[in-house]
Amino acid sequence: MPPRVAAAPLAPVTATLRAMFRTDALPGLVPGLLVTDEYGWSPATTLVNGDRLPDFLAAAARLWGGRPHACAALAWKSYSYWAALPAVLGWASARRVPLLDPADVLVHFDDPRSLVTLGLRRSTTVAVLPTDPLALAPPPEVRVVADETELLGLLRGSLLDAHFTPLIQAIQTEVRIGTRTLLGSVASGIAHGVLRAADALPGSAVEAVDTLLGTLDVRDLVDLVPAPSGQPTVQRRTCCQAFTLPKPKYCQDCCIRP
Repeated sequence: MPPRVAAAPLAPVTATLRAMFRTDALPGLVPGLLVTDEYGWSPATTLVNGDRLPDFLAAAARLWGGRPHACAALAWKSYSYWAALPAVLGWASARRVPLLDPADVLVHFDDPRSLVTLGLRRSTTVAVLPTDPLALAPPPEVRVVADETELLGLLRGSLLDAHFTPLIQAIQTEVRIGTRTLLGSVASGIAHGVLRAADALPGSAVEAVDTLLGTLDVRDLVDLVPAPSGQPTVQRRTCCQAFTLPKPKYCQDCCIRP
């Protein structure tokens, strides 16, 4: 691999995604994470400000055919899972955090494999620690922070405070659904993603989950419980509403059992 590619700010994230899914062709993320041609894409600000939110919710209603609150909950579950992965895997794999402000996250609804596909603008800022090799001569898109506390603070500020919280509020203007239900999907998605990537991470996946969920104040929405094999699994304390669909579905981590 050429040195310039190896030093790319998001290389640890894309490598971890490849190890998780054994492919670069993911249903929810553009290969390589960065969008090279923005034609046909919209910034996530168009969801937050409501411009494209009705399109998003209507697509979910067509896909699942359930009641509006259930389709919105499932749309959010999909969106928040794919949107959070680059940041949480970047932190867990290499302490490199792409700052996922909605203006830098791009979306489209054209892939039949997925309700929504996400990618990042090439100018998206990536925050790193002073010990990161990129900190020696940081390119314009790299921001060197003082320490781990500041890094986690930026992760929270961009992903939760600037992106997820206002988007949840926008969804709630369209559909009656509780914040706790939606944040439960955030907690579940992060926990599932990090545990699935465990073999590609340098440290404890369980400890990484705990730190990330604590940073986002959603630690109380999931439990990690041992499977019969002894491996940790996720147990939700809220429900994504999939059981209310015309063809009911009970997720593996569901708090409701048929």
